[in-house]
Amino acid sequence: MQSYLFLAIAIVAEVTATSALRASESFTRLGPSLITVVGYAVAFYCLSVTLKTMPVGIAYAIWSGVGIVLISAIGWFIFGQKLDLPAVLGLALIVAGVLVVNLYSKSVGH
Repeated sequence: MQSYLFLAIAIVAEVTATSALRASESFTRLGPSLITVVGYAVAFYCLSVTLKTMPVGIAYAIWSGVGIVLISAIGWFIFGQKLDLPAVLGLALIVAGVLVVNLYSKSVGH
């Protein structure tokens, strides 16, 4: 269960860093630039801790899938970016994939 905690921290840190990356305006703004660098460092550290007990393919699938959905939601709600029907359907398929991996795969230590 500890691996899922570190994976969740990695996901939140990566999503925060990616959001700050957009706000950094190509690293020309100090605050968002620092948040980006620190966020990615925390994300990769926590992901590396997760990989001690979880297969890399499974951990990365969860990390990237949940991150894609969260950053898309932030883009929509905070940055006003539009999501059309195919984008929403694609995101729903990503969520379904993450759920299938977590609920039914024997590769994930339950």
